[in-house]
Amino acid sequence: MPACEYEPPPYKGPDYNHIRQVRGSLLNPALLTNFSSPLLIYDGYMQWLFDHTGKRYLDLFGGIVTISIGHCHPKVVAAATEQINRLWHTTNIYLHPKVHEYAERLTQTLPGDLKVVYFVNSGSDANDLAMMMARLYTKNFDLVSLRNSYHGASPYTSGLTASNTWKYNFANGFGIHHAANPDPYNGLWGGHRDSPVQSVRASESELVDGVCSSAEKYVRQLEEICMYSIPKKKLAGFFAESIQGVGGTVQFPLGYLKKAFELVRSNGGVCISDEVQTGFGRTGEHFWGFEGHDVIPDIVTMAKGIGNGFPLAAVVTTPDIAKTMTGALHFNTFGGNPISSAVGLSVLEVIEEEKIQQNSLEVGTYFLQKLAKLREDYTIVGDVRGKGLMIGIEMVQDKTNQTPLNPQTMMDIWDACRDLGVILGRGGLYGTVFRIKPPMCITHADVDFTIAVLQHVLDETTKTL
Repeated sequence: MPACEYEPPPYKGPDYNHIRQVRGSLLNPALLTNFSSPLLIYDGYMQWLFDHTGKRYLDLFGGIVTISIGHCHPKVVAAATEQINRLWHTTNIYLHPKVHEYAERLTQTLPGDLKVVYFVNSGSDANDLAMMMARLYTKNFDLVSLRNSYHGASPYTSGLTASNTWKYNFANGFGIHHAANPDPYNGLWGGHRDSPVQSVRASESELVDGVCSSAEKYVRQLEEICMYSIPKKKLAGFFAESIQGVGGTVQFPLGYLKKAFELVRSNGGVCISDEVQTGFGRTGEHFWGFEGHDVIPDIVTMAKGIGNGFPLAAVVTTPDIAKTMTGALHFNTFGGNPISSAVGLSVLEVIEEEKIQQNSLEVGTYFLQKLAKLREDYTIVGDVRGKGLMIGIEMVQDKTNQTPLNPQTMMDIWDACRDLGVILGRGGLYGTVFRIKPPMCITHADVDFTIAVLQHVLDETTKTL
């Protein structure tokens, strides 16, 4: 395991068994813990986490793609502390400097006319607001998202989310349609994707002038929704993640999103890019994931990495769309409060000063190239995909028909990596995609350590299959 300069103080909190008892009786019973035996994490520094025994772990999931620049980054801690000592909260019925400094700096990172920001508290908040904006601006009601997408779990956004893992049995999703997911690995058609590691099904398509032939086939599926399920030319909007996160790091065939945006606009709708997981340099080549698709959306939603773990989110749109919201008062009590604004501003400064986006590109590409070798060497590694430090490893029982790996083997691998000091996330419909979305400060040495752990665990696993 690579060295770490930080030494955590001894744990002095409640007993582990007592915490598990409280968790089981007093907290949300639908809130599942990772691993067969949950970790009790009490300290963190940059890419490292520490449990109650003092054991150190390399965090490759970043608090579900939320720690963008490192746990307890010193500069962000200092910015938050300085603001806490000056002013916590006033609400935006008054002026305070930080939210204005931050709005100016944040909108400078976005292209085109994306210049008006609404600060909120979570990704679900942001997508809720974007849904309302799209409907108010277009004066249309119907929205489209993609199957396998995740856009939140609030009563409003649960309709956009298209995975039964996150669906409750109650009336929701009125006016929302789900288009076929353009997945080059598991979808109806294979395809070429924007990744250092190509899909094993890329040969099923042709690549002409940088556009995959499968893109047009999936766009036709979207077009059929517009033709058969929505009043003519009365689409309100289309939501898409630049790379699907919770769904298992699914990338689209090259050219799909650009063609989809053109279709949506020709049918009266606006285009909404959900950058909750792909923003702030995570994909490496670009600051925003949608830039890798050569598109400029009408509305962008962002959260998670925006605050490096602090509750902060935002919706950014054009002045024209923003004016729609002046038809009534709109207010968010904690959105853009002084502390969150100070934190958000500091995160942007660190991304620039420490070349976080460049590190994501370089280390992420190195990581993907190393993981690609695992796909070649192990029959249970079906796919490796992603770009930058937005990476997925899909595990299978059978590479020929892509049968998902059985749950017990998946859990055994997950636990074994954890025991050796590597924390991975999981996603996908069946929970069979290992999600690697670490703090973007990880190093080449961290990658080498992870690869060694994975090789050891996979060697041991395949002996018993």
